[in-house]
Amino acid sequence: MIVFNHKIISLNMLKKNIFIILSILFASIINAQNFSTKSKKAIKYYKSAIANYDNNKTDIAINDLKRAIKKDNNFIEAYLLKGDIYKIRKEYKNEINTYFEVINIDENFFPYIYYNLASTELLIGEYEAAKSHFKQFLEKKYVRKDIIDIAEQKLKQCDFAIEQMKNPVKFNPVDLGPNINSIYDDYWPALTVDGKTLITTVLIPKEEAYKTQYDSTQEDFYVSYLKNKKWTKAVKLSSIINTPFNEGALSISSDGGYCFFTACGRSNGYGLCDIYMAKNENGKWTRPVNVGRPVNSKYSEKQPSISSDGKTLYFSSNRPGGKGSMDLWVSTYENARWSEPKNLGDSINTFNSEISPFIHHDNQTLYFASNGHLGMGGYDMFLSRKNSVENWSRPENLGYPINTFGEEFGMIINSDANRALFSSDRKKTTGRDIYEFTLPEKIKPVSVNYVNGFVYDAKTNIKLEAKIELVDIETNKIITKKTSDKTSGKYLVCLPTNKNYALEVDKKGYLFFSENFSLKNNNDSLNPYLINIPLYPINIGEKIILKNIFFTLNSFELKKESYFELSKIIQLMNNNPDMKAEIAGHTDSIGTNEYNIELSQNRAKSVYNYLIQNSNLKSRLSYKGYGSSMPIATNNTILGRSKNRRTEFIIITK
Repeated sequence: MIVFNHKIISLNMLKKNIFIILSILFASIINAQNFSTKSKKAIKYYKSAIANYDNNKTDIAINDLKRAIKKDNNFIEAYLLKGDIYKIRKEYKNEINTYFEVINIDENFFPYIYYNLASTELLIGEYEAAKSHFKQFLEKKYVRKDIIDIAEQKLKQCDFAIEQMKNPVKFNPVDLGPNINSIYDDYWPALTVDGKTLITTVLIPKEEAYKTQYDSTQEDFYVSYLKNKKWTKAVKLSSIINTPFNEGALSISSDGGYCFFTACGRSNGYGLCDIYMAKNENGKWTRPVNVGRPVNSKYSEKQPSISSDGKTLYFSSNRPGGKGSMDLWVSTYENARWSEPKNLGDSINTFNSEISPFIHHDNQTLYFASNGHLGMGGYDMFLSRKNSVENWSRPENLGYPINTFGEEFGMIINSDANRALFSSDRKKTTGRDIYEFTLPEKIKPVSVNYVNGFVYDAKTNIKLEAKIELVDIETNKIITKKTSDKTSGKYLVCLPTNKNYALEVDKKGYLFFSENFSLKNNNDSLNPYLINIPLYPINIGEKIILKNIFFTLNSFELKKESYFELSKIIQLMNNNPDMKAEIAGHTDSIGTNEYNIELSQNRAKSVYNYLIQNSNLKSRLSYKGYGSSMPIATNNTILGRSKNRRTEFIIITK
């Protein structure tokens, strides 16, 4: 069974909403042998059709039913079973025509006929007709209350869809072309933050040796690279990750260094489907490992999405404690392990299914698919935003024609927050393909820039594994914690463009490095920052330029945005109890020498005072103002003068 396949998802819903109803009819008729026809030959063909239907021989079953109807063209049960088979075969027009034949014979024979008719009309986007027939169904007596509830919900769906079509959003999807889209079904796109690596899931034929009676296809990953603004021909990702079985719905880390994906039926799995992780080391993928408990369970965990900081994992699961068939869950990486998953709650999850979560690189906008929230039919795509207290907003339908009566899911957004990739079967002749479109302003996430490079020893040039922290300097809250690669020293940190940040890098035995990025109120697409970070061993005379110490203009009053950097100084000195240091203040050359000396002295003193008031470092710290006497850049430009206005931490003894 193809467990990620959109066809299976649809079949599950069909079983829930259609098969239950037909079972009411068939249980009473077959057990009692009380048919609407007296023709023994018609009944014989009908029973043969049921046997062939049960054995998935639908072509033969349809022929049996045609023969039964030819013997008695008022044989309602034969029409109903034929409609059921057409539903399975997705021959919806034939199914609808069959239901009308039943209605013409006796609309009261099967009280659920208008429900089945309307449900199929809704499925193919005939909203006005579906609305009319749901109303006719709801006028019927002696029908089940739970089916009435579903019909009322679907009636609301018709009204919603009709209104959406009157107010379409701007939408012009572009097929990504034959280099990405194969002759098979292509879905679940995954994109690195730099937009240069695209991984998709492709439903391909199984090798002959692995085919079974029930399963002749498998899902594998394919990868393409953006070169000269064009995607290269997609090729299989890795024989280490791809197997003769099913791998799907991959989520790649922002730097492309590791991925999470779903695999099913593996010998080391905990349930039917589990989440696995693999690393990319020197351009080669390592053997995947099962993420393990508590993320995986004896149930199904699917469609992971990893946050840009690598600390939060979103996924879909049918584990206990959910609201519906499939719910969205979240787990965080703490103390070298994943936490017990939490359900995203009533604002996200419904009585039906929520699948294919995608957390944007801004770490605050979540996109997902649902057939429980009000939509156009099938799976629609929605977004929800996380507020300042970590609660999710009420989901917003992305609108028509982004959403249609078909199945839309698996959408991702690039880091610039202006382009979306998603999978759709809107071209019925080509199956599922990957499309790209420009996002309407209303449904955009926060655009994201990024800083990358490598960390190295400033004396030996050896690449270093170091701790990296990205801090919101207005709140002094750590946004991201990462570690540079232990072999290459490489790192990549995402920078949502609505905040100002401090970047702090440190390693035991070295002075820390600091940088800042002012991105608040700047939502334009920006060029990424490339910063190779030198770390200096702790030695006498070495210094840190404290780039995240801020003062009020022409004043020595410390801003609260400085507090995180000051805490790093306290931590450094506490970790090195023999260290003594000087706080040095510097200015640019604007103003008199006397003024600059006084200003730099007072600023150094302000830093000193804060440190001794918040630690036991008074005997180990001193301060001094140097005015404009020690420039590190020209004073003839704005940029040069800004570099000269600085505070330094200088080691006196270690």
